[in-house]
Amino acid sequence: MIEQRLRFSKTGRAIYISHLDLMRTFQRAFMRAGIKVKHTEGYNPHAYVSVALPLSVGVSSHCEILDFGLRDDIPLEQLPELMNKALPEGITVTSAYNGGQKVGKLKYVKCEITMEYDNGVPAGTSAALDELFAANELVIEKKTKKGMGMSDIKEGIKRISFEEHSGFVTVSCVLSAQNPAVSPDNIVSAIKQKAPEYAPDFASALRIETFDENMEIFR
Repeated sequence: MIEQRLRFSKTGRAIYISHLDLMRTFQRAFMRAGIKVKHTEGYNPHAYVSVALPLSVGVSSHCEILDFGLRDDIPLEQLPELMNKALPEGITVTSAYNGGQKVGKLKYVKCEITMEYDNGVPAGTSAALDELFAANELVIEKKTKKGMGMSDIKEGIKRISFEEHSGFVTVSCVLSAQNPAVSPDNIVSAIKQKAPEYAPDFASALRIETFDENMEIFR
């Protein structure tokens, strides 16, 4: 049973905080904010917190979700302000509420990828990438639970589009979050493997929103 949930953003220098360190950061922030939350059992109890969809190091997000259990009667509308005073720069709680959908219902993530080119965007990039991702299958080498292997990521891409700018390309996409999971890194890897002449010199990613299978905002 989901007791309480908060949404938070992770931007700026905070994108380089690992998932495990992020969990410790929130545990300490609850303590510093004077908010009593439920703890794990055992010889070394710590505040129980769980992120719905762990974020890769280096990726920004406006839609992260953290579950926890309150032991206080503190009004949830006060929690963002209290937590933000105790959290480091770049991690910002935007809302807190009771309950929420089960994590298994989280189906899609809307992302934006910025692909930068040192010598300018190659001519015809958008058209070439539109054609690449319109194929019936897109088999690439990617990391799996069993190590590196070949995988067709096409079924995990619900929507994708490309927009050229001066020196960079913006990729707007809606990707499957789970079963199968496709990440922005997989999109960039597909370009590097299948169309290397259009591969960027640098790429960064931002999570914008999470959705359930009906494309309703996941809460």
